[in-house]
Amino acid sequence: MSITFNRWPDEFAARYRAKGYWLDVPLTDIIDRRKDSDALAVVCGDRRLSYRDIDRLTDRLAAALARRGLAAGDTALVQLGNVAEFYLVLFALLKIGVAPVNALFSHQRSELNAYAEQIKPALLIADRHHALFTDDAFIGELRQLHPSLRVVAMRNDAAPESGLAHLFDEAPGYFIATPTPADEVAFFQLSGGSTGTPKLIPRTHNDYYYSIRVSVEVCRFDRDTRYLCALPAAHNYPLSSPGALGVFYGGGSVVLANDPSANVCFPLIAQHKITVTGLVPPAVTLWLQAMEQWGDRGQLASLRLLQVGGAKLGETLAARIPAELGCRLQQVFGMAEGLVNYTRLDDDDEHMFTTQGRPMSPDDEVWVADGQGNPLPPGQVGRLMTRGPYTFRGYYQSPEHNAEAFDADGFYCSGDLVELTPDGYLKVQGREKDQINRGGEKIAAEEVENLLLRHPHVVNVALVSMADEMIGEKSCAYIVTSQDIKPVVLRRHLRQLGVAEFKLPDRFERVDELPLTPVGKVDKKRLRQLIDASTTTPAAGE
Repeated sequence: MSITFNRWPDEFAARYRAKGYWLDVPLTDIIDRRKDSDALAVVCGDRRLSYRDIDRLTDRLAAALARRGLAAGDTALVQLGNVAEFYLVLFALLKIGVAPVNALFSHQRSELNAYAEQIKPALLIADRHHALFTDDAFIGELRQLHPSLRVVAMRNDAAPESGLAHLFDEAPGYFIATPTPADEVAFFQLSGGSTGTPKLIPRTHNDYYYSIRVSVEVCRFDRDTRYLCALPAAHNYPLSSPGALGVFYGGGSVVLANDPSANVCFPLIAQHKITVTGLVPPAVTLWLQAMEQWGDRGQLASLRLLQVGGAKLGETLAARIPAELGCRLQQVFGMAEGLVNYTRLDDDDEHMFTTQGRPMSPDDEVWVADGQGNPLPPGQVGRLMTRGPYTFRGYYQSPEHNAEAFDADGFYCSGDLVELTPDGYLKVQGREKDQINRGGEKIAAEEVENLLLRHPHVVNVALVSMADEMIGEKSCAYIVTSQDIKPVVLRRHLRQLGVAEFKLPDRFERVDELPLTPVGKVDKKRLRQLIDASTTTPAAGE
């Protein structure tokens, strides 16, 4: 039994195969091609796993799950943090054709139930160290709400009947991997959307493997690559851009970190001679602050490349990375739905600091639309439209949403507001849903944020809307600063940069740090909740 999903039209599938993008090879090939290698693949705390170890352990787990009745067509709900078991479970499930949803470790009851409702999982794999699973209460709730759930395996559980470790200890017997066909769903990615029911993205072996291979080529990952995975391992960016799967494809090593803080990452970089890692902009800010405090970048001597993605990186912050961290910057603008853009490693400073890269595939079709769906010329800001050999054709079981997210020609509208340069690079200007409608005047939050960040004492900023009875919405800027700054000074700073009066923040709130989502982006939903709960409004002239 195969999973029903929105497939590429036959003429597109034929073209992608003819051009060598789709190889009709399952994702298990990433490990199969190195299964006899004793080269170091994963470092997780004190544990060291070679490629041979990964192949052996995933065979054992796959065989144990198959003996429990799991097979192609089944789905799994998986929640593991940045631990080696995350990759072992992923490859084991791929080997028997079970398609998982990999929930982030920070997800709670609401998200897990929403994912389970959509995929009807036969298997749950989670960790007793997560607050939801310290006992069996939530497992019982899942079983009651989702009768499809037949098998449960828990990390950090010593019980033979439920402990994940025991499955690895079972002898595999005679086992042959039976992954699903390469044009079927390999697993589900999570949409980055922040409202409504979390949407799932079906990724096939063919499209995802192509994305990984091209990413490796663009970013030049190879056997000498030492990659620090500091962002959540389940997130698309550190998984495949090129991420851990790209490292495995190239034959390098992945070192796992619990979080992207400088206190955790800097010693790991020094110890394991890390050559590349990926961060989101708020984490970059914290690294630069740590470097200012410590005044010694000796721990980062091996670091050659810092990828930054997940949100737009301001030009001022971008320029500080090579100057202060001593490594090359690569901007990454991608989405779990498919399209990935990179600045190239030989790009000049102008492209590296001011753009979010260009598409990585010759068959990435990208254009910019106005509000009526008409194409805009280079240099004008509009909605990003894209389709291609690794960009999906529809969210899982979401026909109504898909009708809005895709046009009649199969182009996906991501909700990003972008500008296309004459030479094909993208400049991200914000999100449609991140616009503030101030009395009919539209404010792109990221535009104002990036201008505020040009002030020497502004460390981080988030501009959000707040309700106003007279004009509908006003704007509030939450700021992290290196010293006290009066709002009047910041408004003067913006005016000197030529900002329209309606774009000036109506309110400023100074905070020690900005709240972050599980994937490290600024949590604007939380900030809007704080504004809604507040009853004080500063004077207009403040």
